[in-house]
Amino acid sequence: MRTVAVSPAPANMTSPWKMLLWLLMAQIMVAFIGRSLGPLGVLIEEDLSLSKAQVGLLPSALFLGQALASIPAGFVTDRVGSRPLLLVLSLCLGTSFLVMTLQSAFWLVLLLVMIGGLGYGGMHPTTNRGIIYWFSQKQRGTAMGIKQMGITFGSALSAILLLPLAASYGWRPVVFIACLGLVVIGLIAFLLYRDPSQQAVKKEKPTFRSVYSSILSMVKNKALLLVSFSAMGVNGSQMCLNTYLVLFAYEQLGFSIVLAGMLLVVSEVGGSLGRVGWGVISDRLFDGKRLIILVFIACITLVASVVVAFIPAGTPFWLLVPIFLVFGFSVSGFNGIWMNLASELVPKEQAGLSSGFSITLGSIGVILIPPLFGVLVDQHQSYTLGWLLISGIMVVVLLILASLYFVKKENATSH
Repeated sequence: MRTVAVSPAPANMTSPWKMLLWLLMAQIMVAFIGRSLGPLGVLIEEDLSLSKAQVGLLPSALFLGQALASIPAGFVTDRVGSRPLLLVLSLCLGTSFLVMTLQSAFWLVLLLVMIGGLGYGGMHPTTNRGIIYWFSQKQRGTAMGIKQMGITFGSALSAILLLPLAASYGWRPVVFIACLGLVVIGLIAFLLYRDPSQQAVKKEKPTFRSVYSSILSMVKNKALLLVSFSAMGVNGSQMCLNTYLVLFAYEQLGFSIVLAGMLLVVSEVGGSLGRVGWGVISDRLFDGKRLIILVFIACITLVASVVVAFIPAGTPFWLLVPIFLVFGFSVSGFNGIWMNLASELVPKEQAGLSSGFSITLGSIGVILIPPLFGVLVDQHQSYTLGWLLISGIMVVVLLILASLYFVKKENATSH
């Protein structure tokens, strides 16, 4: 297979940490728009007269787009590098959500959110590949955590900025302007980011056979499948927290919409700390091992979701802050560890495709679990069973991770 090296970047721009900055900027803005569906859900619900299950379909549509985009984006990234896709994917998400703000039919809103999900989801393997090539294994946990922190930071930013502005001026004009900002940042990242000079990029046109064989190799990778199945549960649980926390605090706990939004900010700050913190813990304390960190994350999420399920109305705000900080630290902090593990289970040349493949499977949880959470709330007029659903899912995740441990042990002894 003929390959050519990417043109080297200018000497003063080749620092991995400088390149991480542009990847982080793109990731923050993509999350700022895509993840705004969570904090703005209560306003979109009122505007379009939606049920809780329909509110859950909004992130499902976004992540359906992600599921459809992740493998193709990973495949393309492995061939052309990350740089051109930073602009293309920013344009995809920015323009689709911009048009979405002009619509009132729910099915059309869902369709445009799904199209935006193509850009949102494609950005993950695009930026992940940049991390894999720019950083050594003992730096990747930290670097990937910082980059993945962009998702929770962008989500928190949308709760801090977009929710109060949308409550005052309407969600449509606020999201419209934010989409223009995404396009501008995508252009800046494209102009200033460079792919590593040593990166070999496959230039020939991919054939159906090459695509099929590449994906088949991912399907046959038992460890990668188990990582992806565990990600289904944690991913879906994370999106339940993002989608329903504001509604839960506003409707069941009786807080104002701004204070309810601040609880989402707290959980996303916890997630941002988790994405960096878990990466540093993995790199420094566990010598780059990722699996044990996923076990810790699932256990903390299980306990946190049980606690939240039985929070009574009238609980003081200050008491909820540490609870949702820890909840976010675990369930929203796992992505960097997941992305590293998925990328490290294959040869470096397949890093984009493996993370895309794992994101596609992981997205199934986000498509299915939030609407199920919403149905439980609609039927029982209470959020308790919804939070306990997350607890049950974490038990299943722990069983999958136990299987992964034995598969990795078996692979290690056979090599």
